[in-house]
Amino acid sequence: MLLAAAMILFGFVVLIWSADLFVAGAASIAKNLGMSPIIIGLTIVSIGTSAPEILVSTTASLSGAGDLAIGNAIGSNIANIALVLGLTVLVAPLMVEQRCLKIEMPILLLATFGVFALISDGKLTSFDGWLMISVLLVLVALLVRLRVGDAELSEEAAATDSMPHLTKGRAWVTFFFGLVLLVASSKALVWGAVFAAEELGVSKLVIGLTVVAIGTSLPELAASITSALRGHTEIALGNIIGSNLFNLLAVMAIPGVVATQTLEPAAISRDYFMMTLLTVFLALALFVSRRGSKASAGHAYLGRIVGTMLVSFYVLYYCLLYSTT
Repeated sequence: MLLAAAMILFGFVVLIWSADLFVAGAASIAKNLGMSPIIIGLTIVSIGTSAPEILVSTTASLSGAGDLAIGNAIGSNIANIALVLGLTVLVAPLMVEQRCLKIEMPILLLATFGVFALISDGKLTSFDGWLMISVLLVLVALLVRLRVGDAELSEEAAATDSMPHLTKGRAWVTFFFGLVLLVASSKALVWGAVFAAEELGVSKLVIGLTVVAIGTSLPELAASITSALRGHTEIALGNIIGSNLFNLLAVMAIPGVVATQTLEPAAISRDYFMMTLLTVFLALALFVSRRGSKASAGHAYLGRIVGTMLVSFYVLYYCLLYSTT
């Protein structure tokens, strides 16, 4: 168990560090090829922040631990909304942009219900997986097309410009070094997580929902709280919605692409239900707060009451998870 715990800790630390190297290298390569900062921010940086979940899901699926990968996707989405967003709102209330209310949140709701329709039969097939990935590619292309001319993207563009710009050779070395470390650290993490699950007598799904999900959500937690402390709360929700979309349509799709997965009944009735409930709650909170006195025209306001409720939901979910396992 000590070795498994050490591998999990090592995997998390190196996974987060190598993801930064991977993104820095990929972004610099794109800049050297003349790609605009906005496109880099919407594609490479967005995908890069989900690289830990994607690599862990791929490694787990190829290792025959598809349940762990599915638990990672669902658990990360629950953690992103209830823990990451909840704590961020407690640190600094959010003023949510109109674009997020009209485009990104409805897309996340549709994706959530759409994936449920695919897995409601208790199976995640190869067809389901490829369909989910295809929808994700279409959505990314659509969002890029809608937002390239958006004046409100100055924050994201500035953030991308502030990343280190590497020379051509160094960018490729950093990119491949980050990729190799991502693969190695994800293998170490998956091995440690599977071993711990077997030793503790719990399912790989539960380990994916808890230990792995929280670990792979740490970058989002750190980035969101740092942005809130610096006063850049307006992009925090957009980052979380984007991460959840990638988790649903890419991370969760990978196990199905590798091999047909038979889902544990609890994964749908307990875990996916909780994820859906939190997503709907967030949408309702945004809709209601949009009409509140603290919200400016066309914007929504998420205050500390919503943050307290989200974190409370997360604690209750862990109590439910403990009582049912």
